Amino acid sequence: DLQVDALKATALPLLKKFGIDGESLEIKINRRGMPPKGGGEILFACPVRKVLQPIQFTDPGKIKRIRGTAYSVRVSPQMANRMVESARSLLNKFLPDIYIYTDHMKAVSSGKSPGFGMCLTAETINGTILSAELASNPQGQGAAVLPEELGRNCAKLLLEEIYRGGCVDSTNQSLALLLMTLGQRDVSKVLLGPLSPYTIEFLQHLRSFFHIMFKIETKTPEEEHMGGEKVLMTCVGIGFSNLSKTIR
Repeated sequence: DLQVDALKATALPLLKKFGIDGESLEIKINRRGMPPKGGGEILFACPVRKVLQPIQFTDPGKIKRIRGTAYSVRVSPQMANRMVESARSLLNKFLPDIYIYTDHMKAVSSGKSPGFGMCLTAETINGTILSAELASNPQGQGAAVLPEELGRNCAKLLLEEIYRGGCVDSTNQSLALLLMTLGQRDVSKVLLGPLSPYTIEFLQHLRSFFHIMFKIETKTPEEEHMGGEKVLMTCVGIGFSNLSKTIR
């Protein structure tokens, strides 16, 4: 499952592109939990919209900055700092504009299990946000992971996501396709990187439930841009409308 920091950084901006926006759209982390016992708590608020807007999101643009969060729960605060230094040592070779926040939860703000992790996002000049996230193994499961190793591996995952490219990262491909399907009866287009196995299966579900087919075009990247092959997804929305009424 996608970690809450990645959802906040990538899913919310994607929702805004479909017209689900406003000050009331937010994810707030009240308590941060780690497996296996969890104990986290978040507040998700979303405004009601009658219809979703079609989108034309086909130019990802160049990377302008990298942001992130290194968090630690019921462990030393230095764990987060060590992850930050390790990730920056790799990412600074490619981009100077990097800022990674540290978030140490303790007392009532922490969950029931110790752990640490990191979420990194790369933002482009056109509003594309690509993410990567990684967390330590649950307590008592698997080998212990050093913070330096986790930070370095998370940075590598982000670089891989940048190589894959597209206007939506691999973890949010299915969300973008779902919102395109439920949109108004108009053409929507989005450029994605190579489709993940989850996205391929999700397309089959969309065809079964909504009887909708996507036009899929393979786009070979221009030589100067490099990166992997891209896929242009096109569909006409089913015109779904929200019929919710106020409860009195």
